[in-house]
Amino acid sequence: MVKGHGASDVMLRLNNGVEVPALGLGTYKLVGEAAYAPVRAALGCGYRHIDTASFYENEEAVGRAVRESGVPREEVFITSKVWNTEQGFEETLNAFDRTLQRLGMDHLDLYLVHWPVPGKRLETYRALERLYEEGRVRAIGVSNFTVRHLEELYGACQVMPAVNQVEMSPFLYQKELLEHCRGRNVLVTAFSPLARGQALGDPVLAEVAARHRRSPAQVMIRWCLQKGMAVIPRSADPTHIKENADVFDFSLAEEDMARLDLLHTGLRTTTDPDIYE
Repeated sequence: MVKGHGASDVMLRLNNGVEVPALGLGTYKLVGEAAYAPVRAALGCGYRHIDTASFYENEEAVGRAVRESGVPREEVFITSKVWNTEQGFEETLNAFDRTLQRLGMDHLDLYLVHWPVPGKRLETYRALERLYEEGRVRAIGVSNFTVRHLEELYGACQVMPAVNQVEMSPFLYQKELLEHCRGRNVLVTAFSPLARGQALGDPVLAEVAARHRRSPAQVMIRWCLQKGMAVIPRSADPTHIKENADVFDFSLAEEDMARLDLLHTGLRTTTDPDIYE
């Protein structure tokens, strides 16, 4: 379900009833203090969804930026993730405590298994279920899970994952995975929706953007939103952060969406999760 018309009030409802802002700020590669100013800029222009992870080494800066922004904590949706070397049942519980300590928070809104590590992912998810049952996190889910990984999880879990955060853009249109998640009421969150800038000069993308008097980045973000995904573009540039949020006052026609769908080339900017058996 989507409601509202701005960066801070377009919400998607998770399968447990919790609402998440459709647009968030990704913080991967904004290491340490490099994350502080972008998070402050994002919160200042209406973002209310910030994505971080233990692996990003910026949780302390993210937490301080939220506290010093003047935006009440309850208005900001915070996601973090347990890293591969922290996985396992007890290890994940301890990792979660460290994440909260670094963030300076008493709970998370969403906690994810960062990658489907063989031999550990199910025990890791069981720890997330414990945290959820204890009320220390409002929703739990996974990241970089393929259909195969998800189906394994369904057979073992007590709490259905609320989110699967995966790489998605018009140039990596994982249609089967998106439809699988939609059919099971698992929200897909798109990371690297701009393909890390590697395809912004594509002529079809440029033509659609020019016709809408928008940037190619805005069109790529809008494509994700119209596919029913949450989307977390990363930027350290305040101008781009604001531009990336200005995507709720236009829409792409079916013909535009179909043309963008055909841009899929399998362009992946991170590890293919299929390598995880």
